[in-house]
Amino acid sequence: MDEVNTTGSENSEATQVAKPQKKIKVVISDLHLGKGRVLPGGGINALEEFFYGDKLIEFLQYYSSGVFRDYEVELIINGDFLNFLQVDYKGHFLSVLTESVCLEILKSIVDGHKNVFKAMSDFASKPTHSITYIVGNHDMAMLWPACREYLNQAIGAPIRYKNIVYYFDGVHIEHGHMHESANRIDPRRFFLKKNLAEPILNLPFGSLFFVEHVMKVKHRYPFIDKVRPFSLMVRWALFNKPMMAVKSVVSTLFYFVKAAWSPDSHRGWSFKKLFGIFLEGAIFPDLSDSAKQVLNDERVHTVCFGHSHVYQYRQWSQDKEYFNSGTWTEITSLDIVSLGKITKLTYILFEYPEDGARPRGRLKEWRGFHRIEEDVAVS
Repeated sequence: MDEVNTTGSENSEATQVAKPQKKIKVVISDLHLGKGRVLPGGGINALEEFFYGDKLIEFLQYYSSGVFRDYEVELIINGDFLNFLQVDYKGHFLSVLTESVCLEILKSIVDGHKNVFKAMSDFASKPTHSITYIVGNHDMAMLWPACREYLNQAIGAPIRYKNIVYYFDGVHIEHGHMHESANRIDPRRFFLKKNLAEPILNLPFGSLFFVEHVMKVKHRYPFIDKVRPFSLMVRWALFNKPMMAVKSVVSTLFYFVKAAWSPDSHRGWSFKKLFGIFLEGAIFPDLSDSAKQVLNDERVHTVCFGHSHVYQYRQWSQDKEYFNSGTWTEITSLDIVSLGKITKLTYILFEYPEDGARPRGRLKEWRGFHRIEEDVAVS
């Protein structure tokens, strides 16, 4: 019986080098998921800011199918995905947030957006897909171990959590609140424990101000923190709603004075710190200067922030780039160039070239699939 010569084919197969798997990373931020658009009783939730669940589901499906089916895909959530500060606990908006309280708030958010978390579960179930979650100022509760464990269970896969910064391949990603004095947290002390029955989140001044002051205004004017530039809104209010403007300014000043004289040892704010916060006064600051500082590190070629809710791209040289991923919530612009309501579902796509060069980012807008009709976002 003649022997079959397989040596040639074996050598041919041995010399074939398997192509490396293609890899991309997508970065989203500031979706601000609350309890859902419709409350359990059937009423409209005026405090819900995220109305694009269907488009987010399509987004996750798109990067899980077609040409991306066999890609290594990482979804990077760059902070403020969940809006713990704007969700009540048993009818109350709390600035004292224990682990058990935050867990109950998280459960209500997941329950209010079941389809979104189901889509995230489907995305994460693929062996080549992963999710990284960077904590922001509105979802600082995701520092609690119980909240992380619950979200892992809800999605059915382990999420990689980053407290402040996520760094890879020369790319520096963080939410951005650490570069703003009002919302900067103490990285050495995420929780307060001394002389307390149980630990609580060590919220920054901006979060306390939002829950204890801004939320009272939002019940009457839900758009108050969605307008930019903020300075133009102040001018508009002075001419069109002078009483509201004066009351808001007086009550804000009163809050700052009360904060400076607070007997609470856990919230001892110096006049100097509060004065600096008041002068900074930028509810949606431009973080490009902070990005430029980070880029001074020779290891970093790209910086990604969120937080400001304004998508942005800047390039200082061929190898020094800054991206801001913007927001998936509505913005009202008083700028004459972009007057009116704006919604752009912006994100950042990082692609790895096949030649092994560094990843390149692109600022993109998700338009969604064609649909004949959809609900109007009402707030």
